[in-house]
Amino acid sequence: MKQFKTLLIAVALIFGATSFANAQTKVAHIATQELIEQMPTYKTAMNQLEKLQKTYDTQIKDMVTEAQGTMKRYEAEAQTKTDEENQKRALELQQTQRSIGEYRQTAEQDLRKKEVDLLKPVFELARTTIQKVAREKEFDYVLDSTTGTGVIMADGYDLMPDVKSELGI
Repeated sequence: MKQFKTLLIAVALIFGATSFANAQTKVAHIATQELIEQMPTYKTAMNQLEKLQKTYDTQIKDMVTEAQGTMKRYEAEAQTKTDEENQKRALELQQTQRSIGEYRQTAEQDLRKKEVDLLKPVFELARTTIQKVAREKEFDYVLDSTTGTGVIMADGYDLMPDVKSELGI
């Protein structure tokens, strides 16, 4: 009977300590994607990417227009040229189309690389600022409450106003 009481007291102490430890955990949430989209550095980066995208689009459009003009000219002159010359011109047009495709792929790769280069510091600034504010407010965990991240309910403390204040937004 004495061992049973000791075991019961030990179990009660374990459950009490666990409950006490759980009561001490502080959790907050923040919609990280919303924060990032409101940051001026993000907006600046996106503007730079849009300008670069427009530049590439314009260059590709110009290349296509030039190739179409050459093709029309070659078609109009085809009857006055030899078969051998028409075949050379057809090969030239095929090479031009390949060049345009390669340029398009290079442009897409360059845009993706530029996006990573421009947005990495923005994400890092958001992360470090969230950590700083969470530590100042003594939160143990911060959940990302952006839609689709797995947090279904976020009624706890919202760090968004504090982080935006820290960032000067």
